[in-house]
Amino acid sequence: MKKILLNLIGFLVIILFVGFNANAGNVQRSGQAGAGELLINPWARSSGWGEANSACIKGLEALHLNVAGTAFTRKTELIFSHSQWLTGSGIGIYSFGLCQKAGEAGVISLAVMAMDFGKIEMTTVESPEGGLGTFHPQYTVISAAFAKEFSNSIYGGATFKIINEGISDMKATGVALDAGIQYVTGFGKDKAGNKIRDNLRFGISMKNVGPERKYSGDGLTFRAETPSNVVMTNEYRSAKFELPSLIKIGFSYDLKLAQKVDSVSKKSRSDHRLTIAGNFTSNSFARDQFHIGLEYCFRELAMLRAGYVYEDGIFGSDTRKTVFTGPTAGISVEIPLNRESGSTFSIDYSYRATNPFAGIHTIGARVAL
Repeated sequence: MKKILLNLIGFLVIILFVGFNANAGNVQRSGQAGAGELLINPWARSSGWGEANSACIKGLEALHLNVAGTAFTRKTELIFSHSQWLTGSGIGIYSFGLCQKAGEAGVISLAVMAMDFGKIEMTTVESPEGGLGTFHPQYTVISAAFAKEFSNSIYGGATFKIINEGISDMKATGVALDAGIQYVTGFGKDKAGNKIRDNLRFGISMKNVGPERKYSGDGLTFRAETPSNVVMTNEYRSAKFELPSLIKIGFSYDLKLAQKVDSVSKKSRSDHRLTIAGNFTSNSFARDQFHIGLEYCFRELAMLRAGYVYEDGIFGSDTRKTVFTGPTAGISVEIPLNRESGSTFSIDYSYRATNPFAGIHTIGARVAL
C-alpha cells in the first residue's frame, strides 16, 4: 500500500511540474482546435465553483472535470440540467446523465449533452438575404464512463466520448477519451482526536484525447462543367482539426467549523463546512487557466458557492481572449427523501459572468438514491 501511495505522489509531482512548465497554453495555436463543445461544462454545481473542484467533485458531474469522482456514487444518481448559454445568443444546452453502482467498488455512468442553436436563416451567394428556409445545427456529446475505488485513498476512472456535430448535408463525428485520479490524503484530526480521512484531496485529469476529425457530406460537393462540356460532381477537401485536449491539476481542503463532540459516540460533528479548492488547467489550444473556488455548506442541506477563473489578459477588454470575465457563483438546496437510505433531491443553480452577452445561467435537478 505504501508503494502505491509513493508512486501516486511521484506521479502527481511529475504532472504538476510538467503542467506548470508548459508554454503558457501555446497561444499561437488558439482557434486551431475544433469540437469546442467539449470544453463546455453543462452542470450547475461544478460550474458555480468556477470548475475549481476537480479534486473533490463527486457523482455524475465529475464526468466533466475528473471522472474519478464518479466512484463516490453511493448507489444511483440522476441529473437533468439546462443552460442558457451566453444569454441573448439563443443557444440552449440540455444535459441528462445517470450514475449506477456496479459491484462493491465500481461505478458506471452515461450522459448526453445536446446543444440547441434554434433555426438559422439559410443563405447562399446568389441569395444573401435568405428566403430559402432555415437549417438547424446539431451538436451532441455522448459519454460513457467507468470509475473504481482502488483503496480508501485512491479513486480512478476513464470516459469514452462520441462527438457529433453537423447540419443536414454535412457532419463530423469522432471519439475522445478522458482519464482521472483523485487522492484522499487522510490528513489531520477532528476536535475529538479522530483522524480525518477526507479533508485534503488532490486530483489529476486528462481530457479530450483523440484522433483528428474532418467534415464530410453533400454540403462539400459542387457541380462544375469541364472544358469538354461535361458536368461533373466535385468535392471540396475538408481540413482536419484536432480536439481541445487539456490537463487539470487540483486540490481541495475542508474546514469543519464550530465542531462539537457527541457525548455518546465521542465523535466530532459539525453543522458547517467551508471547502477551499484550486485548480490549474493546461490547455493545448488556449491560454492556461487558474481556478479558485469556495463552498459553504450547512448540514448538507444548503450550499453556496463562488469562484474565479483567471487567465493572462483577462482584466482588459482588448487583451482578453475569452468571453468569460472570471466570476462565477452558485447555490444548491438539497432535500432528504429518506433519511434511512440517504436518498435526496436537490435543485442547483449557477451563474457565469461573460462579456459580451448577459452571462450563462444553468439550472439542474438531481436525484440521489
